[in-house]
Amino acid sequence: MATSTAAKPKSAKGTYSRETYLYWFESMYLMRRFEEKAGQLYGMQKIRGFCHLYIGQEACAAGAVTALTKDDKWITAYRDHGHPLALGTSPNAVMAELYGKETGTTKGKGGSMHIFDKERHFLGGHGIVGGQVPLGAGIAFAEKYKGTQNLCICYMGDGAVRQGAFHEALNLAMLWKLPVIFVIENNGYAMGTSVQRTSNVTELYTLGESYDMPSEPVDAMNVEAVHEAVARAAERARAGEGPTLLEFRTYRYKGHSMSDPQKYRSKDEVEEYKQRDPVEQVRHTILTKKIATEGELAAIEEKVNAQVEESVRFAEESNFPDASEALTDVYAEPDYPYVLD
Repeated sequence: MATSTAAKPKSAKGTYSRETYLYWFESMYLMRRFEEKAGQLYGMQKIRGFCHLYIGQEACAAGAVTALTKDDKWITAYRDHGHPLALGTSPNAVMAELYGKETGTTKGKGGSMHIFDKERHFLGGHGIVGGQVPLGAGIAFAEKYKGTQNLCICYMGDGAVRQGAFHEALNLAMLWKLPVIFVIENNGYAMGTSVQRTSNVTELYTLGESYDMPSEPVDAMNVEAVHEAVARAAERARAGEGPTLLEFRTYRYKGHSMSDPQKYRSKDEVEEYKQRDPVEQVRHTILTKKIATEGELAAIEEKVNAQVEESVRFAEESNFPDASEALTDVYAEPDYPYVLD
């Protein structure tokens, strides 16, 4: 599967290359099947603790990957399995982390909410609501300070925008013109509370306007729309024009976490969103435009299904970390002499 290399995916205005469409399909299909398997394994008590699935939101990650470069930085909240998979992190390592095994992305110490991949600049996976937002601004500050052309894309849920840290981060990001793209993955519910019940402001992208920040809503059930919006924001960031706030209007088909009975919404509502399923939209486009055949897509599906099954085998056969590992990786060793006055 392709990794995060933007590499001019557009072949003409409004159209995309065969490579890009096949990446989108394979990436989103992998996220979908991986998360479905994770949900099944959670029910079997193979995966424990918290587990937040990304089913329905796959375009939010896949569309951004093709709009950014391999050197850009990523950070998100605890619904974090999809982003690293889209970036090319091994499904084996992600599944092993869900199992709490030593071969996982954080050596089995982080679990579902704390996936990291330093090689692909995926900086978490954070369990505190909104806690990653100022971190995203800080990462962007570092890139500007070092004089790179890199940016940070910082994801959050719709509940996180009610945190004070969100507003503080937006204020400083705009004041200092930091190269950061703030993304609200608005799936309609903060845990079980609808957006309409938490604030008078329900058009979440307008929150950025308080800071004169370029802001816009995005149909995030459509991967092309995601790509376009992120590409525009990235162009501004690299030109030194500062941050952008994007409201990705998406939907999760499953509960907030595996313990969520979803009594706050109707089955009809879920089915209505499934009519605009992001994976099926891409499949339809590929077949309609004859970008690939049904046979070629079936081959991709077979490959992905095998990857997911292999990730389960890998996690099952991996060892749990030794108890002594609880005391390692707690503090970073400085690479310079540190002396207290």
